Amino acid sequence: MNNQPATTGSRADITTPRHNFMTNLFNIFGLRQHNNFADLDPKIEVSENKNNIMVTAELPGIEQNDIDLEISANGYLTISGEKHHEDAAASPDGYFSEIAYGSFSRTIPLPWDLEYSKASADYTNGVLCVTIPKTKAEQANRQKINVSSEKKAKRKTSAKSKKA
Repeated sequence: MNNQPATTGSRADITTPRHNFMTNLFNIFGLRQHNNFADLDPKIEVSENKNNIMVTAELPGIEQNDIDLEISANGYLTISGEKHHEDAAASPDGYFSEIAYGSFSRTIPLPWDLEYSKASADYTNGVLCVTIPKTKAEQANRQKINVSSEKKAKRKTSAKSKKA
């Protein structure tokens, strides 16, 4: 879970001139350094159709076994997990890394009446899709609203009469 540029030796090396050089190199080329795990937070899309709520999360580089999903009874979906760093060997050729490793957690409020026990999830090519069916009451809880321009015309006329 080390998100610092490649260095040799212990963590005490972070303040060495080499680290300062690497920090300046990142800045010169406009590269980001990962000082926190915000880059691990998955990008989320919540959509709906007549029958379901769909939550899609981008989780590139995360193994399916490292994903944890939880839905609370009060309507919160939590997606959490961990992206592991595989340290095969320390390479003296490493100069910088934009790849973040570590734990992440995202909680999404679901303001619908849903059948949580019937939720399902699919994970393919780094994209997690969670589908949660709406209850029959939620599905019926829609009403079409007609749009009319008549009220706008009345408002304009009454505004003109008040000015007079």
